[in-house]
Amino acid sequence: MNHAFRRHWLACSLAACALGVLLWGALAPLRFATRDQLFEIPKGTWARRMAGDKVEILPARIRLTLGVQDVLLLRNSDTVPQIFGPVLIMPGQDFRLPFEQASDYQFACSAHASGQMTVAVVALPDPGWNRLRWRVDALVDAIRVFDKGMNRLWKN
Repeated sequence: MNHAFRRHWLACSLAACALGVLLWGALAPLRFATRDQLFEIPKGTWARRMAGDKVEILPARIRLTLGVQDVLLLRNSDTVPQIFGPVLIMPGQDFRLPFEQASDYQFACSAHASGQMTVAVVALPDPGWNRLRWRVDALVDAIRVFDKGMNRLWKN
């Protein structure tokens, strides 16, 4: 038995590490430095759109989690006002929108290519598989946003 363990110590070590990561992902509390999730409308967005560029600066769907990151923060760094729902966000202005109930919210958004945006607010996941699934979904969302950003950089 000891001889078999020596031969497979690397595989056993990797399996133990993977199990440790899964347990951490399922049981560790969710913490962020701020409850705000920032999305910035960069300078020149309106001009690029008026020139015919299909600018995608905001995702079609933003996911927030109650008790973790449940405040949408929009920053207008463009030189023209932007509309988000019933609110006019002037150049250089921030708009904070806190959410208190899990649901999908639809907003008109002049900074979005389609003119619409969905904010999906989900409940804080319980420890266990739900929390692990939440972490995996958050990782997938972050990879998608990063990939879109990199694609934009390569196109310019």
